[in-house]
Amino acid sequence: MSKEEEKKKSAQEEKWVNPIDPEKIAESPHLLPYAHTVGGAVVKPIDKGRVKGRAVAAMYEQTDLQLAQIKEQIDLLAQQARKLQDRVSISEEIYQTDMNFEPLIGRNYFLYRKSSGKTILSMVSPQEWGKKPPYAFVAEVKMLADHTWDVLRTNEDEASKQ
Repeated sequence: MSKEEEKKKSAQEEKWVNPIDPEKIAESPHLLPYAHTVGGAVVKPIDKGRVKGRAVAAMYEQTDLQLAQIKEQIDLLAQQARKLQDRVSISEEIYQTDMNFEPLIGRNYFLYRKSSGKTILSMVSPQEWGKKPPYAFVAEVKMLADHTWDVLRTNEDEASKQ
């Protein structure tokens, strides 16, 4: 470029004046956190407190669900443990009773209490005794494979049905 062309160009640049206040012009509009033209995309700042609040609420909801599931599992395990303790206690009671036969696994037997307080194990059900059974019915039991006894029904069950 010649000196004359440079002078013309600088003269043209001097003549043109940007009508916008220089303090209101961004040097790098692409770095602005908002749209810099009327047709630009709407960019809304996020409410960080709301975002965190939603995340915390979702976290509490999820952990509450998981804790409820764990509580159900604990309750189930506690119930199973109580049933096992009941089986052990009835088994101890049965093995201390008068037995005149060898009980077989998987068969149902009947536990009775004599007037003296002693218990006996019998193959005869309360219905088979007739109207006047000689002993008080305590429970119907079944010998399991591990030689513990499962209570199928008790005297209380019979009383609640009537």
